[in-house]
Amino acid sequence: MEAKTPNAADKPLGDQQHPPSAVETDVLILGAGIAGLTAARTLAEAGVQVTLLEAASRVGGRMLTVREGDEIVELGAEFIHGKAPELWQLIEEAGLATYEIDGDNYTFEDKHLRKSDEPGEGFAFLEKCEGWQQPDISFAALLEQHPELSREARGHLVNFVEGFNAADHQKISVASLGIQQKAEEEIEGDRAFRVRAGYDLLPQHQLARARSAGAHLFLNTLVENVDWSSHQVRVQAQQDGRPVQFVARRVIVAVPLGVLQTGRIVFSPQPPALRYAQGLCMGQARRFTLIFRDRFWASDAELEKLSFLFAFEAIPPVWWTPHPASMRTLTGWIGGPRAEHLAGLTAANIAELACVELATIFSRPVEEIRSQLLQCLTHNWQEDSCALGAYSYVAVGGVESSRRMSEPALGTLFFAGEHTDTTGHWGTVHAAIRSGLRAAQQVLQDRRDVI
Repeated sequence: MEAKTPNAADKPLGDQQHPPSAVETDVLILGAGIAGLTAARTLAEAGVQVTLLEAASRVGGRMLTVREGDEIVELGAEFIHGKAPELWQLIEEAGLATYEIDGDNYTFEDKHLRKSDEPGEGFAFLEKCEGWQQPDISFAALLEQHPELSREARGHLVNFVEGFNAADHQKISVASLGIQQKAEEEIEGDRAFRVRAGYDLLPQHQLARARSAGAHLFLNTLVENVDWSSHQVRVQAQQDGRPVQFVARRVIVAVPLGVLQTGRIVFSPQPPALRYAQGLCMGQARRFTLIFRDRFWASDAELEKLSFLFAFEAIPPVWWTPHPASMRTLTGWIGGPRAEHLAGLTAANIAELACVELATIFSRPVEEIRSQLLQCLTHNWQEDSCALGAYSYVAVGGVESSRRMSEPALGTLFFAGEHTDTTGHWGTVHAAIRSGLRAAQQVLQDRRDVI
């Protein structure tokens, strides 16, 4: 068995490895995740001179696909949640084949593996949050208002909310959960899909379209300072240890919330958006994928259609297979504070922990699981300096934060990214796409107003 943390550098490079000491452009976009790429494409196709700056050695942000032989493994975003039109339009435009997730869900509890419908139970309780009109409270406080819930039910609900939202149930806003629940219902959010050939093909498609329209990309470019006034911006950055400058009339800031909140990028003066960002939290999650010699669990006829498996008292508490695809993988997931249980563990450590748990769940000798395992792939988004977390959620009292972050500053600074989505879909790819489209339209509107 090989334990491996993929090297994100094995990805396409930018247009220029070493820009001149000063680059002038109309619009700078900080961050080449799907939000920044979408904004870049939209603006470039509208005839705007656009330059993208990305701190990493690849584009795509928290969309990271690894290919090992015939196995396609997602180490970042994986699921297409529902039928959000902006996302599906791009998928169809790019000609990407998808498949819908189905199959059987199981729960391992009291040393027994049984068929279940845990997500359905969680979604049903969250309906209590819809249309929340009372003062905002945490999910933990909401549970306290329902003493009729058994200890077991409370545990399942906490696991569901923390796992789905990568959130701390002591901090996440009930009002935001209600908004999210309603938003999910509007796009058939109970359905989920995967891109068959890999989700990273979507940002690659956006990059290709942006470049063909004239956009420029600089990778390995770490932004340090953004000095700005009305329609005048100067960005100081480092590229491979070399200082570089970029000058523009407008900037779209599309870096992850975790990066923004560290203050690593110094804005002078500080825009209001950074203050509102404190109403949001960057969620924690750890995921890893195990590649096996064969689908050993499917040798049990009852588990042939295994999709999700919940083992709430274990680490990780959630597993899934690629069903109905026939790949030989199992993915483990921990969302929320429990992700800290894997802090500091190597891929080899995680693989051993996983083998022991799977042996217990499937009632097989641990030696058999170890002999089946070929590889363990993982990526630590908390420690990735270009992400510093999994995805965002709303803290108590912060439901207006994303909307306020989305407001332009003097027609000069604009913010994008899933954390700035104003439609209730925080933490999703379609939220990031929507935010990129919105920021680009704001730039275009300001250009028209100025002219």
